[in-house]
Amino acid sequence: MSEPASAGADAHVVSAAVMADTHGAHNTVNTARSESLAPEVDAEPITHPGFDTTPVTRARRRDLAVAGDRWIARVLRGGAVLSGGMFVVSLGLEALPRSEEVHVAIDLLRKGAASLLLVTPVARLAVAGTLLGLKGEWRYTVIAAGVLGLLAIAVGAGIQA
Repeated sequence: MSEPASAGADAHVVSAAVMADTHGAHNTVNTARSESLAPEVDAEPITHPGFDTTPVTRARRRDLAVAGDRWIARVLRGGAVLSGGMFVVSLGLEALPRSEEVHVAIDLLRKGAASLLLVTPVARLAVAGTLLGLKGEWRYTVIAAGVLGLLAIAVGAGIQA
């Protein structure tokens, strides 16, 4: 029924095992010599064309979170730098001789800078809600959309008053 150990020394027994981990099940092929009973000598993943079985690791999730934090930081930094630049330019315009055009430019720059400082956290909320929505955090996305909606209603009511 079976070959002697000397005749079938190069014969391998191939077995398939399903190994489960925290990310899902992965199929592996285990090869072992017929004379040894070691179940796992070389584990090679069974691959399917067009199907990626690589689980999202903690490092990958951390990289995505860091990328999202970078976008939020860019929005906040950009708003602060632009607003500060507008204030500095308005201070520079103070050195020019007084005229109606200079006074209007200074007034517009200062109002724009103050408005930009107020809008920057709102833009941060929109970016954070969008990024978390793309990651599947729907609860936070809905809350962020609700807050933005309430702010829009408040601004609309303030403009009409």
